[in-house]
Amino acid sequence: MLNMAEGLDRLGTLATSPIMATLGAAFAREGFELAIVGGPVRDALLGRPTNDLDLTTNARPDDILRIVKPLAKATWDIGRAFGTIGAKIAGPSGTSEQVEITTYRADSYDGRTRKPTVEFGDSLDGDLVRRDFTVGAMALRLPIPALVDPTGGVEDLVAGVLRTPGDPDVSFGDDPLRMLRAARFASQLGFQVAPATLESMARLRETIRIVSPERVQAELVKLLATDDPGSGIRILVDTGLMGEILPEVPALRLEVDEHHHHKDVYEHSLTVLQQAIELEHRRHRGAPPDVTLRLAALLHDVGKPATRTLEPGGGVSFHHHDVKGARLARKRLQALRFDSATTDAVCQLIEQHLRFFGYAEGAWTDSAVRRYVRDAGDQLERLHILTRADVTTRNRRKAARLAAAYDDIERRIAELAAQEELDAMRPELDGNRIQEVLGIGPGREVGEAYRFLLELRLDEGVVGPDAAEQRLRDWWAGRMGA
Repeated sequence: MLNMAEGLDRLGTLATSPIMATLGAAFAREGFELAIVGGPVRDALLGRPTNDLDLTTNARPDDILRIVKPLAKATWDIGRAFGTIGAKIAGPSGTSEQVEITTYRADSYDGRTRKPTVEFGDSLDGDLVRRDFTVGAMALRLPIPALVDPTGGVEDLVAGVLRTPGDPDVSFGDDPLRMLRAARFASQLGFQVAPATLESMARLRETIRIVSPERVQAELVKLLATDDPGSGIRILVDTGLMGEILPEVPALRLEVDEHHHHKDVYEHSLTVLQQAIELEHRRHRGAPPDVTLRLAALLHDVGKPATRTLEPGGGVSFHHHDVKGARLARKRLQALRFDSATTDAVCQLIEQHLRFFGYAEGAWTDSAVRRYVRDAGDQLERLHILTRADVTTRNRRKAARLAAAYDDIERRIAELAAQEELDAMRPELDGNRIQEVLGIGPGREVGEAYRFLLELRLDEGVVGPDAAEQRLRDWWAGRMGA
């Protein structure tokens, strides 16, 4: 619940901090306005942490740079064409604050791209009304603190509502990426999106196609990095936007046949995502959000729609949906310009997420455990979390049995790792020693011998170098005899 008195106190503290007071006074001396704007004002009112500060002014870029240079440890003007100057402003006792100061904007859009024709404005109110949502269209004037809220942002903060400052069709028509931000802010702030804003998102969903894949990807990552991405994902699915950017997710809402019953794959996937986040927090307290894990959790069953088979007697099967899902995910993540490391990791997790359930049906040999670790590689911890999160059954006895089975496999992995340096997972003889033992030079046979020794290691663990050499000689003699 927003406490307005406390929020205003936080705004006052922000405005009168030494660095903000110094900046405000410097611009005032030169006859210019200056205000903290957008997210920092919203977050101060909500009691959320404020990081880098955005400020706005009626000064043009050259004047901004002239005023801040004497106060700054460093400045950068990479955004000068858009009216933005960045600076690290020196504070007392060696402190500093990174800020971006932007000239008031009054941009126009052509509706074909989301890149505006940059036009500088002359009033703070005019700059604010062109912003994405009312809760971000507030400013705090400096150096004498005064809250400026021309679109009712405070009222919407109190109500927990996201709406555009003006006609949502105009706002989203100007910049369709704002529709994805609506879903992200809903998850990030725990707010509802106003009905008229939702309706506009549904009407204009196809305009998201003019946004570059890289920008869409960046918003998806920010959404998944929140503590409750499920609420934003539901907004994107319900408005049809997800069908434009990640259609495999709404495809999970499979039609239910009255004669064939299976769990709701869409709801299951959102539950797995939330459970993965909870496990992530418990197992790695204080670590940054693991977006790779969260992508895998959201997409782990995307192969099911393409592999669903209705069986006689009312059963439903999804044979090889893990393999199919990994292929579909790779194609989509590449289209969204995810880097290869993230794409490979997500697809590996999807392809391997069913492996554990064979263990739950019957204890594995040490060899099987070693292979599980070997195949998971550096994704083992994520696979642990994803597999545990994938248990969404309401049958408490079954859930307890699966949890106990996974506790057991993690215990055995730890024991084997302690005994055998499991993470290394290499044969006991390297390529040079193989050549010496067999009296051969570099070539295909060395690779075959290496694979034989790796299989030996996986099957039997560490046998010792002498035994490994003898087993290698026996294998080679049998191979030559054949």
